[in-house]
Amino acid sequence: MIHKGSCHCGQVAFEVEGEIKGAMACNCSICQRKGALMWFVPRGKLRLLTPDSAAATYTFNKHVIKHRFCPVCGMHPYGEGTDPKGNAMAAINIRCLEGIDLAAIPVQHYDGRAL
Repeated sequence: MIHKGSCHCGQVAFEVEGEIKGAMACNCSICQRKGALMWFVPRGKLRLLTPDSAAATYTFNKHVIKHRFCPVCGMHPYGEGTDPKGNAMAAINIRCLEGIDLAAIPVQHYDGRAL
């Protein structure tokens, strides 16, 4: 299934392919503040509909995750990094996807503060 997503103002827009079987809520210092619900997919399943330069990037701590956000409206629609095996991954904020019933998505809580 193809899901369309964007930031609030539409400057950052994308499509992502896959079935949402669950999402992760992390309590690290950035995720706690963003309130994001993340769905992880291979980076190749994320297709940007706007130029990559439309999104700004924030990194912190070990600087291995690119937290992508819209510099106009401030929304964080996705992030980029690698999984433990070195595969390129995208973390999609399902709150930025169109037509998603958030109450129907199982959420796993992750203790990112402990890292």
